[in-house]
Amino acid sequence: MTIRWLRRMGGAFGASFLWLVSLIYFTQGFRSFVWTAVSYQLKDVLKLSPSASQFMFSIAFFPWSIKPVYGILSDCIPINGCKRKPYLVIATVLSLLPWPVLGLTSSLRNSHNFLTALLTVQNLGSAMADVVIDAMVAEAVRSERAEFAGDLQSLSWLMMAVGGICGNLLGGYALSSLRINAIFLLFSVLPSIQLLSCAFIKEVSSEIPDIKDLKNSHGRENLCISSETSLVDASKSETLRRRKNEHNHDKNKLTYNEDEDLKEQESLVSCYQSIRSAISSLCRAFKKPLILRPMAWFFFSHVTVPNLSTVMFYYQTEVLHLGASFLGASRVIGWFGLMIGTYIYNQHLKRMKLRKILMLAHIGLGAVNLLDIVLVSGLNTRLSIPDKYMVLGSAVSDAINQFKFMPFLILSGQLCPPGIEGTLFALFMSINNLGSSVGSFYGAALASLLDVSYSSFHNLLYGLLIQLFSTFIPIGLLFLIPKEATGLAS
Repeated sequence: MTIRWLRRMGGAFGASFLWLVSLIYFTQGFRSFVWTAVSYQLKDVLKLSPSASQFMFSIAFFPWSIKPVYGILSDCIPINGCKRKPYLVIATVLSLLPWPVLGLTSSLRNSHNFLTALLTVQNLGSAMADVVIDAMVAEAVRSERAEFAGDLQSLSWLMMAVGGICGNLLGGYALSSLRINAIFLLFSVLPSIQLLSCAFIKEVSSEIPDIKDLKNSHGRENLCISSETSLVDASKSETLRRRKNEHNHDKNKLTYNEDEDLKEQESLVSCYQSIRSAISSLCRAFKKPLILRPMAWFFFSHVTVPNLSTVMFYYQTEVLHLGASFLGASRVIGWFGLMIGTYIYNQHLKRMKLRKILMLAHIGLGAVNLLDIVLVSGLNTRLSIPDKYMVLGSAVSDAINQFKFMPFLILSGQLCPPGIEGTLFALFMSINNLGSSVGSFYGAALASLLDVSYSSFHNLLYGLLIQLFSTFIPIGLLFLIPKEATGLAS
C-alpha cells in the first residue's frame, strides 16, 4: 500500500521533486543530531553558563522569526527569471557552509562570537529553505493535482518525524563515539546532497515579458538606399550606402541599449510594486481582529512562559550525570508522542473547540512542569522513583508543544485570505517563532537573575515554580481565540 501510494505521488509530482521535499523535511527533523553536539560544545568546551548558553541559542534561532521576508523576496524578486530554485540553492549553501567551517577550524568553533554568527547563518539558510519548499509544495498541488495536497503534507510531516527520531537516537550515540568537530562534518553530508538534488529540479521562467525589439524596423531602412543613389555616379552611391549602413548600425546599437535599460527599469519597478503590494496586503489582513487576536494569543502563550529547557539540560548532565545517549533517546518519546497525538487528534478531537484543546494542552504542560519540580526538589528519590523515569516523563513536553501547534496550523489555514495564503502563513509561523525566542530570552534572564550557574542550581526550583505559574496565564487569554472555532477546516 505504501509503495503504491508513493508511486502515485511520484507520477503526480515527479520523483526528483518528491525526493527533494522528503530530503529537506528529513533534514529539518535530523537537525537534532548536530544541535545536540552544539549544546555540548557550549557547555563542555566554551564553559558557558546556562543563561549565556540559552541566550546564544535565542540569537542563533532568530532567523526563524522573520520568515515572511524570505517569502516576499522569493515571490517578488525573481533571479534569472526563477522564483524558487535560485533561492533554494542560496538557502542550501547558507545552511551547509557553517558546518564544514566549524568542523575544520577549531579557533572559530571555540570562539563564542564566531560560533554564534555561524550558527545564525546556518539557521538563516534552514529557515529560508523551509519557506521556499513550502511555497513549492503549495504550487505543486494547485489545479489538477489538488487532490494530493493532504498526501504531500502527510509525507512532509512523516519525513520530519522520521528525521527527528533518527537525529535524537544517533546524536547521543555519536557524542559518545566521535568528536564534536567530526559530528559537524558528518552532518554537512545532508545539505550537500540537498544542494546536488536542486540541480534536478526544473522551474519555468517567470521573467517579465521583453519589450518589442525595434531593430527590425530600423533594418528595413537599408533597402531604400539603392533607390536614393544615382546610377551615373557609382562611387558616390557606394559611399552613401556605406555611410548609411554605418549610421543605421550605430542607430540600432543605441536603440538596443536603450531597450535594455528600459527593460531593467521596468523590472525594478515591477519588483518594487510587487513587494509593496504584498506588504500592503499583509498589513490589511493582519489588522483584522479575526486574524490579529488569535495570533496574539499564540504569541503571548510563548512570551508569558519562561523557557528553561537549556537550564534543565545543564542540570540533567551536571547534577544527575545523565549521558548524551539517554537524553537523545528520551527525546524520541516526544516524537512518538506527537505521532500518537496526531492520530488521536484526527480521530477524536477534530470537532472539539480549539479553546478547550489549547486549555488542555497548557494543563498538560503544567503537569509536565510539575514533574521537573519533583525532580529538582529530590522528592522522587524519597519516593524511590529513579531520576531517569522523571526525565522520560518531562520529555513529553515536546510532544505537547507540537500537539498545541497543530490547532495553530489549522486555525491559520482557516484565517488566511485567498491570494496571500503562503506569505500570511509564513507571518503566522514567524510570530510563533518570535514568541518562542522571546520566551527563551525570558528564561535566560530568569536563570541569570536567580544566579543559576554551571555549578550552582540551588535556586532552579524557584525558576521552575515561576514557570509553572506562568504556564496557566495563557488559559486566561483564551478569549482571543474564536469561540466557535474547531479543528475542522471551514
